[in-house]
Order: sequence, then C-alpha cells, then structure tokens
Amino acid sequence: MKAYLTTLLLSLALLSGCSHNSETISALRSKWEELKGLWGDDTDGMLASEGFYGPLDEEFIPLEENDLQMQFADAAIPQPREIPGAPGGSLPALNQFKRAFADLAQVFQNVHFNTDDHVIRRPEYIQVVDRAAAYLKKHSNVYVSVDGHCDERGSESYNLALGTRRANYVRSLLVQRGVNPNKIHSISHGKEQPLDVAHNPSSWARNRRVEFRIYEK
Repeated sequence: MKAYLTTLLLSLALLSGCSHNSETISALRSKWEELKGLWGDDTDGMLASEGFYGPLDEEFIPLEENDLQMQFADAAIPQPREIPGAPGGSLPALNQFKRAFADLAQVFQNVHFNTDDHVIRRPEYIQVVDRAAAYLKKHSNVYVSVDGHCDERGSESYNLALGTRRANYVRSLLVQRGVNPNKIHSISHGKEQPLDVAHNPSSWARNRRVEFRIYEK
C-alpha cells in the first residue's frame, strides 16, 4: 500500500506543473478521489498509518523580503565568547541550563512557528521575546539557552537545520532588543524532543517551537 501511495502522490506532484499531461493528471486525481472515498472521513489517519504525516493542503505562508534578510541576521552577530561546559570555564554545559519556573515561567514562555518556517508570525510570540529581552537586560547574571525544536515530519537532518534557524532567529531578535550576545546560546534539537508524541496537526503545532532555558551565575 505504501509503495502505491508513494507512486500516486509523487506522480501528482511531478505532473501537476506539466500542461501537456492534463489527461494523466485528471486520471490520477480521479484515482486519488476514489481512494479517499474508500477510506471515508479518515483519510488523514490512513495516510499517517502509511507514514505520510501532515495534511496535504496545510497552509504555507511564504517568506517576505524582510524575512529573507532576517534569516541571515545572526551571521553578523558574534558567537558567545565562552562555550558552556568548556574545561575551566565559568558556565555549565547547556544540558544543565534549566527551564524557568514560578513567575519566570511567564517571562520565558515557548515561542511557536508555522510549518517549515523559522520566522515569528504572531504578535503574542513577539511579546514573549520582548519580555525575555527586558528581563535579561535587567539581570546581567542570567544566561539563556535558546533551543530550536521541530515536529516529527521531515528527515532528521532537515529538522536539525530548521531548528537551528528558529533558534538563531530568536537569538537575533534578543540581540536587536539590546541583550548582550555573550549571554545567549542557541542549539537545535530537531525533532528529537517533542512535547506531544501524537501524530496530528495540533501536536505538531505544539512541537514547532523555541524553548528558553536559563542559568543564573
């Protein structure tokens, strides 16, 4: 079944841009609709059971020019001088940074992203970055790890790269707001540390995130 689905979906994807294959495309789409009719309302569930995670028509928000410029903003920001966990250093390893709790949990909240995106699209998450930046500027003894995470779809290498872009994007926003770049470390966990292990859109939305972990020196 999986091989047949793969062939059908790839054929639709490859032929959809070819005007002279309109009859072939129509035949493939008819077969797809026929299969959907056999599966009933659980098309997404059947696809997931065969390893095809994600709605086929999920909305994608294209990057704008200013977003593309922002993508490379972190390249101009020097990396922290001190490496966490380095022998003789004053900072512990990043895995010893801790999630904020109590009142600070309202400051260092998770920031979430759209599918295949590393740019913050919702104003409430910009406000999270603003609050985190304000706190870090007032407390020079606090260091932060900005951790990029992804949902389960896509390869391990792709998600590690996407998690890096998400972490670096948030890091660049903090620096733009006046936080000392030597206090901010970024790391990508790709898809290896999900908050929600279910295979559905709401779970994926929770897992597409940046988390903050802090260390008070």
